[in-house]
Amino acid sequence: MIRKNRPIPGHTAKLLIFDLDGTLVDSREDLANSINAMLGHFGKKELPHEVIASYIGDGAPMLVRRSLGDPDDENFVQDALLYFMAWYREHKLDTTYVYEGIRESLDAIQKIRDGQPLKMAVLSNKPVGPSRAIVEALGLGPYFFQIYGGNSFHTKKPDPAGVQALLEEAAVFAEETIIVGDSDIDVLTARNAGIYSVGVTYGLAPHTLEDAPPDVLIDHPKELADVLGQREQCRLDFKTE
Repeated sequence: MIRKNRPIPGHTAKLLIFDLDGTLVDSREDLANSINAMLGHFGKKELPHEVIASYIGDGAPMLVRRSLGDPDDENFVQDALLYFMAWYREHKLDTTYVYEGIRESLDAIQKIRDGQPLKMAVLSNKPVGPSRAIVEALGLGPYFFQIYGGNSFHTKKPDPAGVQALLEEAAVFAEETIIVGDSDIDVLTARNAGIYSVGVTYGLAPHTLEDAPPDVLIDHPKELADVLGQREQCRLDFKTE
């Protein structure tokens, strides 16, 4: 189901920016297993996967800190982060998969927009190394002209630095750009950068979208093509509201 708070330039947008975890891929289990491996290594009690999933979105350092209960010992947090990242690098593709309908939607968007200027990119708060490795390993690389992670810039989302870099690289304006994500972080990033937002409820943190409503909200990846590619359908939907 598609819900709209304000019109977006779905058919005329020139840049589409996608979050990774919870938007393009389901990485919940691999992240949770890696966190629990870290907790076990340091003699801590494992956490339920749904609890760990609620900590995802602000990057690996914050994920580790939250999973540890926000300790004051910074050296311990850094040691735990290093252990987590080493484990995750080896296990990031154990169970992670592309959401059903993502490839079909990306293909449909490109087909619908054939001949019109359109670039797509990934902007994640996950470190750039595993972000790019996952995108390439799962066959999504050809869709995106750029992939940035949480350590690609001096700050992470919701700071607009990543979006601003992509705007410059793609040579487009903010009003021609849409970000797609599963959490309030992506919506706030859009607001801070002056671009449009599409929120997805099938991801890891849909509950956060209640306090930060996106311009458009969808429930399934197959609906991406409806809001990002089909001009006539989008216009009809807005007229009937």
